[in-house]
Amino acid sequence: MKYLLGFLVFAIATAFDVSEDSNGDIQITCEERSVHVKWKVDKTMTGNPTRLFLGSCFPSQFSNASNGAEADFYYPLNACDFRRMATWKYLVYENKLTYRPLPKPSPPSFSYPIRCVYDRPKGWTPTFQSSSTGVIQGHGELAFHMAILNYDFSGPAESNVFQLGSFVPIWAGVNQQAHQPLLLLLEECVASTTLEMYPDTLTYPLITNKGCLVDGKKSFSKFLPRYHSSSILLHLQAFRFAVGQDVYIHCKLVAWDPDLLNEEKKACNYNKATGEWELLDDPFQSSLCQCCESTCQGRGKRDTDSAPQGLVLKSVLGPLTFTEDSL
Repeated sequence: MKYLLGFLVFAIATAFDVSEDSNGDIQITCEERSVHVKWKVDKTMTGNPTRLFLGSCFPSQFSNASNGAEADFYYPLNACDFRRMATWKYLVYENKLTYRPLPKPSPPSFSYPIRCVYDRPKGWTPTFQSSSTGVIQGHGELAFHMAILNYDFSGPAESNVFQLGSFVPIWAGVNQQAHQPLLLLLEECVASTTLEMYPDTLTYPLITNKGCLVDGKKSFSKFLPRYHSSSILLHLQAFRFAVGQDVYIHCKLVAWDPDLLNEEKKACNYNKATGEWELLDDPFQSSLCQCCESTCQGRGKRDTDSAPQGLVLKSVLGPLTFTEDSL
């Protein structure tokens, strides 16, 4: 551990087919908004400098003199796919130096983690919020918001790192100009390791089947009682999917008429004590949640014909990191 330019810097080396003394061949300087990495490259890696990477970035400069080859990387911390984590005390930026003799998906033959740790600025909070707007006929313009909050839902989360088993407080809400109230629902939520979703993206289901919180069957995740129909609170228990990696929560938000709950428009918790599903907004109508064990679908056009047009919007929160270590 050493101090450079007033910032705390960690450099932890792991190598494949390279001896432990390769540590002395890499110098890391973490500056205020950038990082400078100087790498004395082994002669077996000098044939093609375009195979040397810091994250997704090529060397800023490469020289191959008689006394040895050297690659320099000088990049801002918001480039090269640096990964940022926020703990209660520090902002942490992580990446890897790699040598890839073969294109992806072949693994690198050399990998060296780069880690810069900064004192967290006073008052700084991670950006978790997602917002968008849309229009429902008869209801005016709607503004949707979604965010990760602190433990008592009183403000933004102060960290994007959560220990396994702890709770991630998620809030979503819709603001509208018209006076008629709307019910906000989370129709579907999945976790993934990517900001964008692709057909082959590995996902972890959280809410499926039109509002069924399926993660609650194997954890203590649950919807919390509402303060207002236009917002919803979710206590999501940190799970083992992609531990230590960036995790994104992809959700589908629905604004709906609060008087027209049905099997497709609902929010259902799983009650472990009774082994049954319960409707968040009216336990006496919990029969609407029975389909959570099968397939939830509408019973014809009557509901949608008699209701104002609902608006569905997609939202992404993250990145989050789930860790086995205490914070």
